[in-house]
Amino acid sequence: MQQKKKVFAAVTIAVLAMAGTASAMPTGFGDWSDAIRVENIPGTDESFNGPSLDGCPFISRDDKTFYMASNREGGLGGIDIWVSTRANVGEPWGAPVNVGAPVNSTSNDFCPTISRDGHAFFFVSSRPGGCGGDDIYTARLRNATGFEDVANVGCAVNSDGNEASPSPLPQSGTGRVLYFSSTGHDGGVDGPDIFMSDWKGGSYGAPVAVPGVNSASIDAHPNVRRDGLELMFFSNRAGGIGGNDIWSASRASTSDPFDAPVNLGPAVNSVASETRPSLSWDGTTLYFGSNRAGGEGDSDHYVSTRPVGG
Repeated sequence: MQQKKKVFAAVTIAVLAMAGTASAMPTGFGDWSDAIRVENIPGTDESFNGPSLDGCPFISRDDKTFYMASNREGGLGGIDIWVSTRANVGEPWGAPVNVGAPVNSTSNDFCPTISRDGHAFFFVSSRPGGCGGDDIYTARLRNATGFEDVANVGCAVNSDGNEASPSPLPQSGTGRVLYFSSTGHDGGVDGPDIFMSDWKGGSYGAPVAVPGVNSASIDAHPNVRRDGLELMFFSNRAGGIGGNDIWSASRASTSDPFDAPVNLGPAVNSVASETRPSLSWDGTTLYFGSNRAGGEGDSDHYVSTRPVGG
C-alpha cells in the first residue's frame, strides 16, 4: 500500500507540473484517481497536516500557493487561515504559515478563496460586527501573507445564519457572480443550501438558490470551475458512500441550469466525511478535507487528479 501511495504521489506531481503550463480550459476529463493525503507527496513538509483540524483548502491560479483553515497551535484563536507555498509547480509543499491579522482574529476564520484576478481574497469569519453567525469577508491581497482593507461583503449576502465557502466567478454571459452556501436565506430546500449572488451597482445583491443542486439534506461548500461549467460541493444526500460526500454538477453553458449532481465515487469519497472541494485552475486536480481513517488529525487534506480527455 505504501509503495502504491508513493507511485501515485509521483504521478500527481507530474500532472500538477503539466497543469501549470495549461492556458486553455480542457474540454473533457477522465475519472478521478484514488485520493491520497497531501503529505504523501514526497518531500512535502511533515507539518502540512497537523494533529488538529485541517480543511477548507484553496489552491492559487499558479499552483504555488495553498491556503487552508486549521486550529493547529500558533494561531490567533479558534480556527485560523494558514498558507503553504512552493517555488515551482510539481515541487512538494512547505510548512504552513499563519497569515496573521487582519484576516485572522481571535474568532474562527476559514474558507479562504482567491478571486480570478488574484487580488481579492474572500474568507469566512465569526468575528464580532457582522450580520450574524459566520459571514463572508473580503480583503486585498498584497502577497501570500499580506492583506489589507478587510470588509464584510454586506448583509444582502450575509444573513443571520451561517455563510461558507465563497466562490467568486466572472461568469460568461452573466457577469460577476458569487457562489456560497448558507443556512440563513429563503429559497433553499433545507439548510445549508447553495446560493448565488450577482454583482450589481458596486455590491453583491440578494442571493437566489442555485437551481437543480440543492436537496432536503446538507448541500454546502461550493467551488465552481473557472469556466463556470462544473460545480463541486459536499452533501449528505441519499446515494452517497458515507457521511458527507463530494458531488459534482455540470452544465453546457453558464446560461443553462446545472444537471443533476453526481457523486464522485469511492476514488474520492469514503465512509467518513469529505468537505470543501477545491479545483485547480485547469480542473485536473481536486483538493478537499476528510476525516477518514488513516489521517493525522480531526481532518486532513487529500488530493485526487483526473486526466484531460476520457
